[in-house]
Amino acid sequence: MASPEIDALTQALARLPGLGPRSARRAVLHLIKRRETALAPLVAALQAVERRLVTCGVCGNVDTRDPCGVCTDPRRDATSLCVVEEVADLWALDRARLFAGRFHVLGGRLSALEGVRPEDLSIESLVARVTADGIEEVVLAMNATLEGQTTMHYVAERLAGTGARVMQLAHGLPVGGELDYLDEGTLALALRARRLVE
Repeated sequence: MASPEIDALTQALARLPGLGPRSARRAVLHLIKRRETALAPLVAALQAVERRLVTCGVCGNVDTRDPCGVCTDPRRDATSLCVVEEVADLWALDRARLFAGRFHVLGGRLSALEGVRPEDLSIESLVARVTADGIEEVVLAMNATLEGQTTMHYVAERLAGTGARVMQLAHGLPVGGELDYLDEGTLALALRARRLVE
């Protein structure tokens, strides 16, 4: 029997992706056992992030500053933009260091079943950004799901009049796969073989 506070911590951890009740209990026991070296630094890091966490007003990334580190990096190609569904997709591509341009996070994907409409995503700000910033190439890096492909085609139609080359990732990504779970080799091949949206 654990105290209500320890039980609440276990339940909170169990709600995280990849952790179930048993894994959460093991994590809590590890944190308790190593209070000074594991629990205290974790609590401090969580509090710091909670205090400073912001959404980038330019691209939609999550960071502790606005604009984010990706948007303010002078080494990035300002004429090339990669559009992703979620922040996790941006982080997956950025972690692989395969795309030298900037990013734009839509904040989801179109889905009639979930009631997600174009106005629920940051598509209008994307079109405005491509037009105003002189973007020459837009890579649509949508997940290889039905909703992802629907979103890609809709965004491509909206970008048609901007003058930018609109590209998509090469096929070969697993159907139903999500960018955050792909290995760097698969991501590298997909980015190298990008092509115009049909």
